[in-house]
Amino acid sequence: MLQIVPTYERMVIFRLGRLRAPQGPGVVLLLPFIDHWQRVDLRTRAFNVPPCKLISRDGAVLSMGADVQFRVWDPALSVLVVKDLVAATRMTAQSAMAKALGKKSLREIQGEKLRIGEQLLLDINDMTKSWGLEVDRVELTMEAVLQPPRDALQGPLGAIAPVLEGSPPQLASHLLDSTPGAPEAADSVVTVSEVDPPRRRPSVAELLSAVEPILSEALVSQVGASYQVDIILPGGTRSTFFIDLSSGSGRAGCGVLQGSPDVVLEVAEEDLQELMLGELRPLAAYMSGRLRVQGDLQLALRLEELFKAMKLHR
Repeated sequence: MLQIVPTYERMVIFRLGRLRAPQGPGVVLLLPFIDHWQRVDLRTRAFNVPPCKLISRDGAVLSMGADVQFRVWDPALSVLVVKDLVAATRMTAQSAMAKALGKKSLREIQGEKLRIGEQLLLDINDMTKSWGLEVDRVELTMEAVLQPPRDALQGPLGAIAPVLEGSPPQLASHLLDSTPGAPEAADSVVTVSEVDPPRRRPSVAELLSAVEPILSEALVSQVGASYQVDIILPGGTRSTFFIDLSSGSGRAGCGVLQGSPDVVLEVAEEDLQELMLGELRPLAAYMSGRLRVQGDLQLALRLEELFKAMKLHR
């Protein structure tokens, strides 16, 4: 019996119970009563995680859902390992959401939904990669705040009072002195602990200058590829840098690498800073469109070994 398999599908065949290599696209010959088969769609698909009640770190009760996009990269694994891909991935995503959001405050969840979604994407992929499935996108949706944070203080008109820092005696003194009719005195002023000024992030030039000192034969053996990095600067101009980890102890510098690099990367200056500081993983940057890759994606992701070494060296 002949079956036609389109380009976007593969056919997983069990011949007398033994798995054969996935077949297709094109015409596939099947043996009646001997072969059992299943078609696997390789196109990107999507599902939604229904809103569920989650508790944030500061005690807020939220109704949160998510939209998830995924695709099958290994048809055989997707058939052998799990029975229902969508149901299993939905359950994994729901569990990862509860775990991740339980570590965040309500304010962090509201302000960092994109970043949390990127981290969820990595967490879910850690589970699903052994199923032959890869999640491409996770977008969180907040339906409602069912209960405010437990430590939110209400003012006289119902407004949330500002959060103060300091020792318990200082905070108690502030609350007593702010009550109506309390005497005003110079020594009743609360000393609020000063907030440390934000640390200056190293510029891309400083980070790139820190690459060469950490190059080594061990790093070359881990990566084994050469890269051209096209940096998009805020004004729209571009700067080019190369990292050669294909031989010897490796080398890096400004300009274009002599010969053809294995991978060409295009990334904005701010995103490159986050990558080199270890605040953004290459896979998450690629999945979210912040890192564009020309060449072998697996080789591109190996560059994370360099970023890990830079983090340890600081």
